[in-house]
Amino acid sequence: MISCSPAGNTGSTSTKFYSTVCGSVLGCGWIAGVIENTMAAGCCGTKKQKLNNSSSVPSCNGSSFVPNGMSNGLGMVAMPEMCFFCFDVLYCHLYNLAPPKIPSFSNDAYPLFVTWKIGRDKRLRGCIGTFNAMNLQSGLREYAITSAFKDSRFSPIVRDEFPKLSVSVSILRHFEDGDDYMDWTVGVHGIRIEFINEKGNKRTATYLPEIASEQGWDQLQTIDSLLRKGGYKSVISSEVRRTIKLTRYQSEKITVTYQEYMNHWNNQRC
Repeated sequence: MISCSPAGNTGSTSTKFYSTVCGSVLGCGWIAGVIENTMAAGCCGTKKQKLNNSSSVPSCNGSSFVPNGMSNGLGMVAMPEMCFFCFDVLYCHLYNLAPPKIPSFSNDAYPLFVTWKIGRDKRLRGCIGTFNAMNLQSGLREYAITSAFKDSRFSPIVRDEFPKLSVSVSILRHFEDGDDYMDWTVGVHGIRIEFINEKGNKRTATYLPEIASEQGWDQLQTIDSLLRKGGYKSVISSEVRRTIKLTRYQSEKITVTYQEYMNHWNNQRC
C-alpha cells in the first residue's frame, strides 16, 4: 500500500485526490495495463466448481441480448483509460463525491462486463455486465458501481478494500449462432445458452471466454455447468444438451491494478 493511498483516510489526501480524479477529465498520459487481445475475457470465475449436480455456480448474466455492438472500425476497443475510469467512479462513490466527468475514450456502444478482483490471489469481488449494447461512457459508469455493490454473491466493496483491488473491462464482440452446443472453442469463445427448464420456462446463462480454461473444463463440462447455473436441476442428458441454443462471442479484456491506477493518477498530477 503506497503512502498517498486515497482509500486510507478521508482527510487531505482524499481532498487532493478528488480535485484530480473526480473533478477533471482523464485520458492523457495513460499507463498500459494488461491488454489482452487474445479474444479471452474474464468474469464469473469464483473458484473451482464441482459439476456433479452442483448449482453453486457463479452468475453473471446480462439482462438481454443483442447480436453485436456498434464498431468504430478502428480494431481494438478496450483501453486502460476505461479501467482508470472505473476506479475513479468507484472511489468517488465510496467517498460520496461528485462522479468523475466525461472521460476521453470512445463512446461507441458495445455489450460489456466489469469485473473487480481483490488481493494477491485475485479473488473475484464482483462481476456484472450486460448483453445490451451500451454507450461505453455511461455503461462503464453504471457497471463499475453495479458490479462493486450489487453482485448478490458478495457484500458491497468498502473503502478499506480499495487499495487491494484490480478491475477488468471486457468488451464483447463478434456474436455468432452456434450450429449446436459444441460449436465453440475453449479459451477463444464466450458462450451464452438458451434452454427450456423442467417447468417449461426459457432460461439463459453465460460464461465469458476465459472461464472454461480457468476452471480446467472441457466443452461438455462447461455446458453442464452453465445448465446448472441457469437453474436446470434434473439429470443432464444428451437429449437435454441437444435442445440448447448456443451463441458464441469473443471479447477484448483490459485489466488494471490499483498500483497501475495510482501511477496513472500521480502522472496526472505532474
